Amino acid sequence: MSADELREQILSLVARYHEIAFPGREFVPGQTPIPVSGRVFDGDDMRYLVDSGLDFWLTTGRFAAEFERRFAHDVFGLRYASLVNSGSSANLVALSCLTSPTLGERRLRPGDEVITVAAGFPTTVNPIIQNQLVPVFIDVTLPTYNIDVRALERALSERTRAVMIAHTLGNPFDLDAVTAFVQQHDLWLIEDCCDAVGAEYSGKSVGLFGDLATTSFYPAHHITMGEGGAVLTDRPILKKLIESFRDWGRDCWCEPGKDNTCGKRFEWQLGDLPYGYDHKYIYSHIGYNLKLTDMQAAVGVAQLKKLPDFIATRRRNFQRLHDGLRDLESMFILPEATPNSHPSWFGFVLSVRPDAPFTRNQLIQFLNDRKIGTRLLFGGNLLRQPAYKEIAHRAVGTFDNTDFVMTNAFWIGVYPGLTDAMLDYVIESFHEFVA
Repeated sequence: MSADELREQILSLVARYHEIAFPGREFVPGQTPIPVSGRVFDGDDMRYLVDSGLDFWLTTGRFAAEFERRFAHDVFGLRYASLVNSGSSANLVALSCLTSPTLGERRLRPGDEVITVAAGFPTTVNPIIQNQLVPVFIDVTLPTYNIDVRALERALSERTRAVMIAHTLGNPFDLDAVTAFVQQHDLWLIEDCCDAVGAEYSGKSVGLFGDLATTSFYPAHHITMGEGGAVLTDRPILKKLIESFRDWGRDCWCEPGKDNTCGKRFEWQLGDLPYGYDHKYIYSHIGYNLKLTDMQAAVGVAQLKKLPDFIATRRRNFQRLHDGLRDLESMFILPEATPNSHPSWFGFVLSVRPDAPFTRNQLIQFLNDRKIGTRLLFGGNLLRQPAYKEIAHRAVGTFDNTDFVMTNAFWIGVYPGLTDAMLDYVIESFHEFVA
């Protein structure tokens, strides 16, 4: 038997293994957990994973190259996607690459300001701090839970150089207002799309509006590789910088296992190095090793086939919850899509109204007892978190809505692993609680 024949036999057994090891399970109300998120996979995903493992090419390889090409072109309509090991790393690389001296007068320097929101996920803000920049925080609006664009001009200063914000829970922020602002003032825009793959604004995919976009492939997200993320751009100069910061900060752009892509590996003269110093060991930036393994990328390639259905199911589940809870609007603020947008929902966020006869904590404890998973809206007001108490920052205006989110908001799942029976039980549980 040849190696190719044995490989095919192994892969066919993997698909069979999935059928036996991961059978469908009956939903039992009150006993079967209803998580807010989770991995959704099948035998095909496992085949791709094992196929990559049989190559034993453990770093970035053929599956990563295929995923980057297809994800950039087919999902976002962009030229370049660069895989990294997490969505957090994607944000770090995206912001860090803008500090490169290659960018001349537009490079970000220590002390420059980056506008963001306080009601967000930490890793949208952390790269600003890690690069010795100053985050400038703005409040959000309800019920979109996105940046209050009315405060943008007030947030502007002579040190403002960029805007870095996320599309909250898959709901795009006001891209008309934000893009007009950054264009008027010649600012960089990083769209954190980690929760928003497939979301659209004015008929265009999110990620197309900024200079850079980021995504995550953690199991909670629209597709998964277990861990992983990507940085996307249309600009060749930024693509080269992204890969430099991702790959130790090196100047060389050879793929792993490749040499002399530039054709003059021993003919460079950079910095104070001697002429001919090996280009594979010349470093132009203070970078990291944030690459993804090819086994993870292989799972991503398989998951890409399912992405359209995953997005459609998330939207359908969101609408089912919205329709089922509409009669409780006197007690809850229900989520709304940003005008001109078509969200790719990550979760269903609710806020308990101040005059409701119960608190958020009472409700989520009730849901928890019924095995219905909930999550708060990330860090609430990040400025009240212990890690951010002493950071250099500016706060623009009041944070009434951000504080309200911190005390009253939470979200439940819409991910494709939820069945109609599960969603019906969730809706019934809310009604039973408020009765």
